[in-house]
Amino acid sequence: MKDFQKYIIQDSATIKDALITLNNLSSDVLTLFVLNNEGCMVGTVTDGDIRRKLVDGYTLDNKVNMAMHTKFQYIKSNGINVNEIKRLRNDNITLVPCLDSQNRIVRILNLRKRKSILPLDAVLMAGGKGERLRPLTEKTPKPLLKVGEKSIIDYNIDRLIEFGVENISVTVNYLKEQIEDHFKDCREGIKINCVREPSYLGTIGSIQFIENIHNDTILLMNSDLFTNINYEDFYLHFINNDADMSVAAVPYSVNVPYGIFELNGRDIQGIREKPSYNYYANAGIYLIKKKHLALIPKEKFFNATDFIELLINKGHKVIRFPLTGYWIDIGKHEDYKKAQDLIKHL
Repeated sequence: MKDFQKYIIQDSATIKDALITLNNLSSDVLTLFVLNNEGCMVGTVTDGDIRRKLVDGYTLDNKVNMAMHTKFQYIKSNGINVNEIKRLRNDNITLVPCLDSQNRIVRILNLRKRKSILPLDAVLMAGGKGERLRPLTEKTPKPLLKVGEKSIIDYNIDRLIEFGVENISVTVNYLKEQIEDHFKDCREGIKINCVREPSYLGTIGSIQFIENIHNDTILLMNSDLFTNINYEDFYLHFINNDADMSVAAVPYSVNVPYGIFELNGRDIQGIREKPSYNYYANAGIYLIKKKHLALIPKEKFFNATDFIELLINKGHKVIRFPLTGYWIDIGKHEDYKKAQDLIKHL
């Protein structure tokens, strides 16, 4: 039985049947989806709809189809539109049926639990040795170090699932058996695919060992990041700009405490007093079109910067996405402490 059956009622049922079904939902979303004899969706009904009908003189023995709405919000299963999901969420629509071509329910999206449904494959790099965090990483791979009550990598996995990413791979190398054991069970019905990297191949190199990539866009990221990046905004920015690759970037400023000479050769043309310079730092989170993976050299160390330069040199469009919110690259002990301190206030 599919997990959305608790929200289903037949159009031949009575209003009393609907009330019993709604009562069984308890503190859940009090909405039912009405199906006809062929299993096609024909309407929705809520506890409020039923109360209004009872006030108008209807009885508990009346059919539920007399209280249902026949104009309802839904999305099609053969091409989920992220902008449409964003609109439904902004309109405070909580449960959204996903219908096939015959208006049969394929799934029901709970927008309380999912911020979006992104058509992405996610790849998290978890093969590094974490040498700068020793001795913590001598017997534990860095992605499995705890920040608060959870491992670093679990914050990233849980957030990807929260944004509806269902195809998730983790590339492993150092102490790989521990990470593979960590993901032996499904997360909210999603199997995390662990892929062994035969040697240390850099940020991009190990993608070639992922056998099945289902979507046209890949989200690639380091597994040891601590961030609340909005993946929906990141994806829509990528799609709307028709980019070949997008690099999430962290804005920061450098303040120079001295006067800076402006030179023309050896001649001083002027001076800038204590200038400030604005930069964007690579956050280690990328979106890439699947078709460009063919450019990755086989079994060769290949970092993201190598891939960015390769795409630019071939005339492809590489853009940046300004990352707002918090972001910590847990590379050193002080970074790990920052993440530990931050989680206490979230």
